[in-house]
Amino acid sequence: MWFFARDPVRDFPFELSPELPEGGPPGPWVLHRGRKKATGSPVSIFVYDVKPGVEEQTQVAKAAFKRLKTLRHPNILAYIDGLETDRCLHIVTEAVTPLGAYLKARAEAGDLRELELSWGLHQIVKALSFLVNDCSLIHNNVCMAAVFVDRAGEWKLGGLDYMYSAQGNGGGPPRKGIPELEQYDPPELADGSGRAAREKWSADMWRLGCLIWEVFNGPLPRAAALRNPGKIPKSLVPHYCELVGANPKVRPNPARFLQNCRAPGGFMNNRFVETNLFLEEIQIKEPAEKQKFFQELSKSLDSFPEDFCRHKVLPQLLTAFEFGSAGAVVLTPLFKVGKFLGAAEYQRKIIPVVVKMFSSTDRAMRIRLLQQMEQFIQYLDEPTVNTQIFPHVVHGFLDTNPAIREQTVKSMLLLAPKLNETNLNVELMKHFARLQAKDEQGPIRCNTTVCLGKIGSYLSAGTRHRVLTSAFSRATKDPFAPSRVAGVLGFAATHNLYSMTDCAHKILPVLCSLTVDPERSVRDQAFKAIRSFLSKLESVSEDPTQLAEAEKDVHAASSPGMGGAAASWAGWAVTGVSSLTSKLIRAHPTAAPAETNVPQRPVPEGLPAPAPTPVPATPTTSDHWETQEESKDAEEDSTAADRWDDEDWGSLEQEAESVLAQQDNWSTGGQASWAGQTSNPGHKSQESDWSSWEAEDAWEQGWQEPSPPEPPPEGTRLASEYNWGGPEPSDKGDPFAALSVRREAGAQPRRDSWGDDNWEGLEAESRQAKAELARKKREERRREMEAKRAEKKTAKGPMKLGTRKLD
Repeated sequence: MWFFARDPVRDFPFELSPELPEGGPPGPWVLHRGRKKATGSPVSIFVYDVKPGVEEQTQVAKAAFKRLKTLRHPNILAYIDGLETDRCLHIVTEAVTPLGAYLKARAEAGDLRELELSWGLHQIVKALSFLVNDCSLIHNNVCMAAVFVDRAGEWKLGGLDYMYSAQGNGGGPPRKGIPELEQYDPPELADGSGRAAREKWSADMWRLGCLIWEVFNGPLPRAAALRNPGKIPKSLVPHYCELVGANPKVRPNPARFLQNCRAPGGFMNNRFVETNLFLEEIQIKEPAEKQKFFQELSKSLDSFPEDFCRHKVLPQLLTAFEFGSAGAVVLTPLFKVGKFLGAAEYQRKIIPVVVKMFSSTDRAMRIRLLQQMEQFIQYLDEPTVNTQIFPHVVHGFLDTNPAIREQTVKSMLLLAPKLNETNLNVELMKHFARLQAKDEQGPIRCNTTVCLGKIGSYLSAGTRHRVLTSAFSRATKDPFAPSRVAGVLGFAATHNLYSMTDCAHKILPVLCSLTVDPERSVRDQAFKAIRSFLSKLESVSEDPTQLAEAEKDVHAASSPGMGGAAASWAGWAVTGVSSLTSKLIRAHPTAAPAETNVPQRPVPEGLPAPAPTPVPATPTTSDHWETQEESKDAEEDSTAADRWDDEDWGSLEQEAESVLAQQDNWSTGGQASWAGQTSNPGHKSQESDWSSWEAEDAWEQGWQEPSPPEPPPEGTRLASEYNWGGPEPSDKGDPFAALSVRREAGAQPRRDSWGDDNWEGLEAESRQAKAELARKKREERRREMEAKRAEKKTAKGPMKLGTRKLD
């Protein structure tokens, strides 16, 4: 029976890459790229081929194999595995690049910075300090060829071939026999003088001086070149001169050299070195120190090398969130580092953390996630958004903090394209209906309308038909002027989603009522929208064959493209409105915002006057509202990420509870009073879906039975009597600003060119009747509940605290 010997090289769990060798230190070792067979992870493999007649060199290689296997230090090349046979030696280490090749590539790319050189030299000196002071070992081979760089830009000390004990246990230093390495020997070794007068670290510190010269000036041609510092930074020159001094006694200990360079104004006293030192000791730092560090880290990341951010900072950020108490402060640097990652790596490393963050109850965490959603939304898939993110995000609609409600609304612009049918057309619409009708903050109601106009193209055809007209019509009756503007712009932005019948019967009557709005900005937008809808109707009237083309999107499925075209057509200005809530909150962070009188819609005579609505200190109802707000908010949004920690969240909660909410009774169609009501849930309408708006508006009822119109107050001129843009300027002010009350109900009918139809009377009467009926139903329900409570109390008798029923 024959037995075949197994080949240990073939069974080795690592394999060499087919690429050419990278090169390496001068000597017997050759550096190759490699990978682990099981996982494919990259490694570096140092290979030595045993040849006959070079036994001394083979013994040096085996000694280096043993030293690297037993020495463990963060700044010494990390040993992973090895193979020793009669034919070869293989040493597997972490994936590294020779320092010379690394510096050359960085210099050619123009990315080499003095900061990373300072930290690299710091690491090499620290490794020498460990060998000399802790292990009593002399490296005896410090040079450019003995230093390697890993993927994070960390410098590692290798080349342990000629290491020997400083205590003389293993004899003297081994003979090198390589001229390229002997040029780094100090002068006292060349002439054999002063051997007893030097310190044990003197020779290695001379070689460190040679390494510093080569890092800044390139390969060392001869020892005499060390006299000229060349490109060595001025802050490092005094310490460099100590290293290459002729007297070995004055060469400093590696620990003292580090201390000197870390002194104020020293070469290694910079933010990059401090950040690395903190990261090395982050596990033993106090929570307060970690919080401060992560808050300041984001400012410095722009000046740090990209590889360092990806491979050293990012793992520490992920660990701090996963196992520490860093909380929301890691978000800003985390997303900043995420920009350096590819799509696959981002999906693998950051998305799981983001998904977990959305389930946090920390308000600071939630608002930062919402405001920075733009940076990671493209990496989220639809199942993750619908099942793990959206259920947590919707809680923000019910938050008592106005800032969180605002950011939740704005985040829907990014989430809507990824929401499924139920979440988008049912759940989201319920929250939007409640916010637009019941939120006490006018800017949030305005933002809700703006967001609905933006995402209208993503809704299903049935939801669009049921929601859009009713929602924008309700917005046009809002006491907050920007909300009325948003309602008009909402109609304009979604103009292609309405049938011609809806344009004529539902939209134009609403827009026409805004032509007499007290606010100039509302009237201007209303006239623009009216002209657009009229031109559309006129073109179809002249050529009925265009009807199919005009209504092609009405019953079409949701399409992202429609929203973009409509938005550009309408001049959709979201920026000016989007941060009004933030202004309202930040104006008085510790007290309720001051209330100023906003021009209200006209109310019938005899009803209480509208209550003042809280608005930002800056007027938002001027003629240049959109352009002014757009320019201001662009600056605010650019620095929003730096103001998270300045927010007084506790005072915002108190403010939200103390502000009197102006209850908008939409069931009266804008003719009932908005005054005298607070944000008491018992007085709010219970309607929470969009279908109720259509029933409340009852557009057709006011047109079926004509009745004589009501006359205007005395002195009011007809619209046809004004100069609407003629050559002669009018000597009177804005005619609409004087309209403070509606027509008196009992005045005599007056006929004009519009005919005999009463366009408001029946509609107002119908709405008032509905409001009275709803009030009676609530009263009956209250009496029934009180009767049931009294009956239960009488049957059971008074309950006693502390009693227990015995078996």
